[in-house]
Amino acid sequence: MASEEELFASVDALLEEEPQLPPPAERARLREAAGITQARLAQALKTTTQTVKNYENGRSEPKSPRLEAYQRLLRGWSEKYPAHGVPAPSRQAPPQPVVVPPEPEGPEPEGAASTRASVTTAAPQRAARRPAASSRRPAQQTPRPVSDARFPHGPLAVLDADGSAYGVDGIVLDCPATSVPELVEWTLHESGVGAARLHRNGKDSDPLIVLTAAAAVKLGLPERLEGPEQRRNLRLPDDHPVVQQVKKAKWQLTQRGFGPWARVYRKANGTQRQCVQLAVLSWDALDERSWPGVAEMEPADIARVLGVYARRVITPRGSTAVSGLELMTALRPPTRAVRDETTGNWVPGHNPGSLGTEPMDPAPPEATQEHPVVVGSGWKGGFLNEEAYQWVRDVDLLSDEECHLPYAVGLDLNTAFLAAAARLTVGLSAPDHFHGPQFNPKIPGSWLVDLSHVELDPRLPSPFTPTGERPDGPAWYQTHTVAYAQELGYNVQPLEAYLRRETGAYLDPWHDRLKTAYLDTLADLGVTRDLDDRAFLAAMERHKDADPALAAVLGAIKATVKGGIGKLRERPQGRRYREGERWPALERPTWRPDIRAAVISRARINMHRKLLNMAKLTGLYPLAVLSDCVVYPSPGPSPLDFLPYAASGKPQPGGFRLGPSPGLAKPEGVQEMLWAVDLMEKGYNPARHIKGGDAVLDEGE
Repeated sequence: MASEEELFASVDALLEEEPQLPPPAERARLREAAGITQARLAQALKTTTQTVKNYENGRSEPKSPRLEAYQRLLRGWSEKYPAHGVPAPSRQAPPQPVVVPPEPEGPEPEGAASTRASVTTAAPQRAARRPAASSRRPAQQTPRPVSDARFPHGPLAVLDADGSAYGVDGIVLDCPATSVPELVEWTLHESGVGAARLHRNGKDSDPLIVLTAAAAVKLGLPERLEGPEQRRNLRLPDDHPVVQQVKKAKWQLTQRGFGPWARVYRKANGTQRQCVQLAVLSWDALDERSWPGVAEMEPADIARVLGVYARRVITPRGSTAVSGLELMTALRPPTRAVRDETTGNWVPGHNPGSLGTEPMDPAPPEATQEHPVVVGSGWKGGFLNEEAYQWVRDVDLLSDEECHLPYAVGLDLNTAFLAAAARLTVGLSAPDHFHGPQFNPKIPGSWLVDLSHVELDPRLPSPFTPTGERPDGPAWYQTHTVAYAQELGYNVQPLEAYLRRETGAYLDPWHDRLKTAYLDTLADLGVTRDLDDRAFLAAMERHKDADPALAAVLGAIKATVKGGIGKLRERPQGRRYREGERWPALERPTWRPDIRAAVISRARINMHRKLLNMAKLTGLYPLAVLSDCVVYPSPGPSPLDFLPYAASGKPQPGGFRLGPSPGLAKPEGVQEMLWAVDLMEKGYNPARHIKGGDAVLDEGE
């Protein structure tokens, strides 16, 4: 006969077991007795209707903390509606409410983001097993957008190995998938993940599922991708079991195969897209340069970062550069529905203001040396060289007064390329060739003109070349560069030109959305447009520490701007490429080097205009310029010590001004003047290193 100690030990063991739920049929009976629909229960449990159906037919079981919440709910219902003797409420009786705890106003307490995914707060020892989202939230929260009923759980989810799919706003979904095809099916038919189109003529965003390293391994993927090729070209071999599973299930992969960003799709069923975007964290899907620190965060925090980016910019579809380019098309769809005059049916037609659906060859001077247009024609007439500044002033042109100033202070222009894209008129049609044309600053294009006669102060870089050196003869320039020579009072007489008759502000919606995203994210970090200059400098010193997750979003937005512009002239990749061959990027309508040149030309001209005005207002000349960063000698360690202000205390117009908006300046770094002069004497650019001080110098800089 068992002793009392043995009996108590057995009972204690039962008490310590995982909480048990009633049988699936009883779960359904209790819900129906309470007059609650599966959809309403799913909303309360922060999951999908299909998941609730799975609970009630025995296909899947909930996990903590949803397990404890569901158990508590069923226990309460079982007390109200026992299996015998108590009839279900009549149709006229109001349904019993399922109470979801209200979200707290202001900053959330530790762990609140993960526990609010359940109906009630789970037991502490169980809730602790869920990685909690960061509790460091900004004091001022951006209002959440109205969600699309088709996508109740937001644009994306981060899947962990235990089947937990972390979505936006603290939602945690149960994903029963054990293979990639099952994951795709669950995402499309059960998850409720996705995002509505950004333009009424566009397409809905494909749902994004981000895989942690453990989730990738659980699905049969290797934890890391290794190979001799460049990492960005790595992908699974075609004979890998996961690739074979995908094909066997009648799904397809794009030509890029199964890499860090894999797109799994089937041909559209009518107007319904069937496509899921997968991102593998351990395969470096989130590049550290664009997403600083994000890959190392907990899944709930990763979902928060990517969710904010998706709602403010676009659901990521690859690198930030890819997302920047995709955003252009999403906001300017190439087609719209038009009525066929013959049949009366609605058919796809050109969307005015877009780049259309067909790729367009550039003019020879706008292309790159390896482009088929150049190689096939034997073009020897030179190329556009519209690039950002990389200029250092000649040390011999430093005055004694400048050398005796104690500090070198760096200023960085906020998203300078984004500012240059504002209200920018670009060509939309193919280029036409002209000989001896009259210059017109309103026509976008490329002009062959001699600007070597333009005389400027040698302490400033030339506005016409990225090196800042004076041109030595005729060269090809974008319209804005030639127009600036006219603005400076010099005569210009083009020899040739490639111009576009159809024009438009193609980048306007792209600029507006990214500008809003940038300013909103800065505001969430405490940097708002109503701050005076001193308060702005103080806010910029601490903004990255206010919320690392939102600071990562800010970095991704800036990378989206630069990367998107860079993608307009994507060069061939891979060692197997041969000059004169077409490469994949050329098949995109968005391969438009002339638009890239227009943005960079305008950004460089904007920078030179400020440099020139600063010299007039203050008598100060820059030591060096690197893209959107400029270094000035200064009597003090702050930009306030040398920027021009009126007697009223307001910034003088025309020069550099502090502020968060695109095109305004923020501090980039400060060093001793002797440090800057020493770099200049060695041929290095202080603007490259002023932020990090004693950073390792690049070879061949």
